[in-house]
Amino acid sequence: MSSGLPFLKMHGLGNDVVVLDARKHVFTLTPENAKAIADRRTGVGCDQIMIIEAPRNGGDAYVAIRNSDGGVVESCGNGSRCVARVLMEESGKTEVTMETLGGPIVATRAGDLYSIDMGPARDDWQTIPLAQAADTLHLPVSEGPLSDGVGVNVGNPHAVFFVKDAAAVDLEAVGPKLEHNALFPARINVEAVQILDRGHVRMRVWERGAGITRACGTGACASAVAAARRGLTDRKVTVTLDGGDLHIEWRDDGHVIMTGPATLAFSGLMDRSLLA
Repeated sequence: MSSGLPFLKMHGLGNDVVVLDARKHVFTLTPENAKAIADRRTGVGCDQIMIIEAPRNGGDAYVAIRNSDGGVVESCGNGSRCVARVLMEESGKTEVTMETLGGPIVATRAGDLYSIDMGPARDDWQTIPLAQAADTLHLPVSEGPLSDGVGVNVGNPHAVFFVKDAAAVDLEAVGPKLEHNALFPARINVEAVQILDRGHVRMRVWERGAGITRACGTGACASAVAAARRGLTDRKVTVTLDGGDLHIEWRDDGHVIMTGPATLAFSGLMDRSLLA
């Protein structure tokens, strides 16, 4: 067991991640390795794998992210809060900058919670991205009860659909069809959002490459931005997910601030056969 690879199992509102530190340990992570680690029966089990690497552009660390299907992902809001906690606890800082494929993310500690500046939300069709020019406030796709969606990129791509009852949507049926719709060349995360009042929404998510998860930080951010763009809510809302609440503010400068918990479940040593 002494030759095992150390890991942390963490979660943000039940969106669970495995955190690996490539600054301290040498390993290679292929898509097949990532799938093996994420397997809930024969691996550690997780929605995403967060790999802490040495910074590349002056931040505190670079964070590489893989989904449970082994695919590379640009950003993960809940996972970023978990990594922020790790970096803050090891450095004593109350603010850290994480470099990601989706751009830099600044995190601050707010008592027992962690606030993440996810950067500016993007809503032009090229940066969602869409396969062709289209109105991102009214996406020309539909599947079952989901139609007339809003496209938002918050480090990764999202299609947000407003419904009367989020719990009634069969995301397992419609999610993968929308994820792989030809309009979305990079695939898409799918949110079903119910407006409760101008400061509160209910959201369920089908995550690209992970399926239904209990929470999605970037999805909560995208849902808040989409609702405000439609005039359905104010720019500061509570987003209730299957795993709990996130607090989202879409600031006047375009940046999206997400605040929520980052929980350590356990730590351990991973048998290196998972990396074979």
